[in-house]
Amino acid sequence: MLYGEVLSNDQFSEKRLRRTMMFLNAQKPGLIKDPYIYRPDSIILDLEDAVAENQKDAARFSLYHALKEIDYRGCERVVRINGLDTPYWQEDIRCAVAGGCDAIRIPKVECPKDVHRVEEEILKAEKDFGMPEGMILIMAAIESARGVMKALDICEASDRLFGIALSGGDYTKDLQTRITGTGIELMGARQNLIIAARAAKVQCFDTVYTNLDDMEGFRRDVETIHLMGFDGKSIVNPRQIPIVHDIFTPSGKDIIFAEKVVREIEEKKEMGIGVFTVDGKMIDIAFYDGARRTIELAKASGVYKGDL
Repeated sequence: MLYGEVLSNDQFSEKRLRRTMMFLNAQKPGLIKDPYIYRPDSIILDLEDAVAENQKDAARFSLYHALKEIDYRGCERVVRINGLDTPYWQEDIRCAVAGGCDAIRIPKVECPKDVHRVEEEILKAEKDFGMPEGMILIMAAIESARGVMKALDICEASDRLFGIALSGGDYTKDLQTRITGTGIELMGARQNLIIAARAAKVQCFDTVYTNLDDMEGFRRDVETIHLMGFDGKSIVNPRQIPIVHDIFTPSGKDIIFAEKVVREIEEKKEMGIGVFTVDGKMIDIAFYDGARRTIELAKASGVYKGDL
């Protein structure tokens, strides 16, 4: 089916792998005709910052035909609309929904009302184009100090919302600082967003890393956000995909340990044993969900060969 299986919020968050979300200028056919060859998990077809003010109509035309005519081979298709303070966003939504996108990314979200406004327009478009209600999902980009402070409310604003994403450029401007490459200026926002996302049971994505000449710095940045608990990262170039996928895909060692934990917990539970060791590490039932998640992530990444 063109639009994919309709899943609940929690089901979609668990089943859809979104390690990489690659930005592409929706106006440029050469960029959007075959990005699936690089195997990103998602693509973000951008109608906002990448498109000049006098080219919005042309970009929508290109977007609609791309969504209708190109087989993206299972790659999720997210459309970034223009801001809600512009005259373009409503037509952006109609075009994206008519074309059959999978999700809408809202820029500069600062409160639940922003999500509600977009949800209302999506619902209208679904009805107008004869689509099942709830087909098109939403993600919210957090780009300001106010948005960061309202993150939990935003995460809980709609059942359509599968995740939030940090946009570091505008956020650091709002903080009256700049992107340094160290991550220090982003740490508070990153921590707040991941906590909010986990509390609301939605996904959380990090901001882009724009210095393509510093791949070592990029790797360090991805390792940091992986340790913080993010689900993935927005990217701007196919060269960044292998690094993100390498870091966000469980290693063979991680998978073997997770299998041991799951099997031991299930076995010991039947025996009435609550605490034990696996490979010298103290384990109890609290480790079960994490081990299961590692296995499910390995399955989604295509690297699992076991039988759990």
